[in-house]
Amino acid sequence: MEHEEESGNGSSEGFELAPPPIMTTTNHYGANSPGSAIPICCYRSRHVMLCGRNNSLGERANYVNTPHIIAMVGLPARGKTYIAKKLSRYLNWIGINTRVFNLGEYRRQATSAYRNHDFFRLDNREAMAIRNKCAQDALDDVSNWIESGGEVAVFDATNTTRERRRLIYEWVVRKLGYKLFFVESICDDPNIVEQNIMEVKVHSPDYQGMNNEEALKDFLQRICHYETQYETMDEDKESIFSFMKIFNTGEKILVHKHEGHIQSRIVYYLMNIHITPRTIYLTRHGETEFNQGGRIGGDSDLSNRGRSYAKALSQYIKEQNIPSLRVWTSWLKRTIQTASGIDAPQERWKALNEIDAGTCEEMTYEEIADKFPEEFASRDQSKFSYRYPRGESYEDLVARLEPVIMELERQENVLVVGHQAVIRCLLAYFLDKPSDELPYLQVPLHTVIKLTPVAYGCRVEYVKIPIEAVDTHRPKPRIPGYLDDKFRRNPSNAPNSAAHSGTSSPEPDREFFDTKDSSLSEDSTDLSIEPLKISN
Repeated sequence: MEHEEESGNGSSEGFELAPPPIMTTTNHYGANSPGSAIPICCYRSRHVMLCGRNNSLGERANYVNTPHIIAMVGLPARGKTYIAKKLSRYLNWIGINTRVFNLGEYRRQATSAYRNHDFFRLDNREAMAIRNKCAQDALDDVSNWIESGGEVAVFDATNTTRERRRLIYEWVVRKLGYKLFFVESICDDPNIVEQNIMEVKVHSPDYQGMNNEEALKDFLQRICHYETQYETMDEDKESIFSFMKIFNTGEKILVHKHEGHIQSRIVYYLMNIHITPRTIYLTRHGETEFNQGGRIGGDSDLSNRGRSYAKALSQYIKEQNIPSLRVWTSWLKRTIQTASGIDAPQERWKALNEIDAGTCEEMTYEEIADKFPEEFASRDQSKFSYRYPRGESYEDLVARLEPVIMELERQENVLVVGHQAVIRCLLAYFLDKPSDELPYLQVPLHTVIKLTPVAYGCRVEYVKIPIEAVDTHRPKPRIPGYLDDKFRRNPSNAPNSAAHSGTSSPEPDREFFDTKDSSLSEDSTDLSIEPLKISN
């Protein structure tokens, strides 16, 4: 279980901020400091700015011209770490290099053992010095990380006093020239607070060896120490700050002076998330005639086995008895046919259509490798960013799917019947997978993926429906442009496998048309396989 965020707040005594990186003074104005010239930090991006014609290799563009610091605000057990982690996951998914700096983790590294709530008393000067030192160390790490190419840093701490927030503002905006946005989580519903404590806090390393009742009592005392000094953000007293306040996990939202594209996206995203228990089901369409022939894209009908899967999927969903289920499909025949027998409201999303392979649509991998060898090798070099001629890249697909993610965050129980590349992108979001892993996530045919959001992540289960299907997964090759025998109609005419793979002997020939699903990915956590019984 993840750790809680609460530590490193209180009196500013002993709290000093390290000198900022080398700066140059300019005439530009800081986003949080209108009307006055401030020093702007020399910021070196790790990304390549793109302009003009698209590069087929697709170096990723830098969408953040000024680094951002997102500072969390709020009492313990108000969901700050939950918000911080979800926000980081979302920003990384859309291509913005983001990292969370959790102050509770710094405090645990600095102290040998947590004894009780007295560590958070205002009159505990020794503990206060430790907490202030931890805050300074965390902010130093934020600065160093951004200098090394980071774009958005989330400072996950309580930051419950105006003095602490003023110090952060002076450091981030006045000294470093970065943009600063506060996100405060307020919760006055005791049931939500106690539920959060019991689900997350009592399982933190602070309470190892302590029973739940004792841990709950101690943590409530810890909250009391913070309440004596808590000052909620105020648009009059802190008018120069940009911030948003989230009340009772989204019941009400107040936004003050948000500025710029990044802050607008953050606000919009956080307005859509909720904590209602639900399950998201992801599955590819049933096997198609094109799948059997090894062809990509197109708008093929289901094969006989694909139609059998559609019937089995309908039965499986019926047996699950999922309340208020909604079914989403693409506009392509194979997903519509797969979902046709499911008794639930259905919506068709053009955004869920498979990645556009452009001039390579309806071709086999072998045909692409033979006809466009340079393009084939280029895609292997940078599969996430590579754009098919007159088609799309995975990066384009992520942008296309962002509205789908927003709507998924708003919904309760949803079944998405999609395509291999589409499901990969959705999985990468929920499982927090980096972009270089995304295009190689295994999404077998005739498999249901159950995603259940939990405290700081997502539990994933793979349910294999016992109906055979071809294996369409192409793993990352050791040599760009090399095509496995699996995808060749006549493997004997292919170059020697050993020469290309570096192995001592070639892999056994595998006939594409009779291949079963490969083993499931080992990347996912909490992996379990549930057998499905199909009644006659």
